[in-house]
Amino acid sequence: MDSLSYKTISVNKATAQKEWVVVDATDQVLGRLGTKVTKLLRGKYKPSFTPHVDCGDNVIIINADKVRLTGLKWNDRIYLRHTGYPGGQRKYTPAMLMAKEPLSLYRKVIKGMLPKNRLGEAVINNLYVYAGSEHPHQAQNPKAIDLNSLK
Repeated sequence: MDSLSYKTISVNKATAQKEWVVVDATDQVLGRLGTKVTKLLRGKYKPSFTPHVDCGDNVIIINADKVRLTGLKWNDRIYLRHTGYPGGQRKYTPAMLMAKEPLSLYRKVIKGMLPKNRLGEAVINNLYVYAGSEHPHQAQNPKAIDLNSLK
């Protein structure tokens, strides 16, 4: 009998096809940029997506200082953290975070969209954020992606 095989292909760490991708954050809304970058990091745009394997791309975000937030979120949104000591709750806004350390805002937003397990910790290390239009990853030959064309 000559029949087709309908076997599901599952990738592993050795067979994953990882690429390098450049994303320009100029005039992009932070949350919408974050969801698409998260999907790129996880590999959900690939037909060989496997949920338990790091099969996503390495993403480089350039012009990170030119991102925008809608409404009054620069000063009204409040992030919380705790020092671990009694009374150690600290509050900060995206404006305070951009003034102090601009690149950590992206890391915080995208890390919140990833799974809270070992895979999420491994995937966040594939993210590279730079304030200007220059980045030191030219040797990897990254391809530029227009986020507006992705769903």
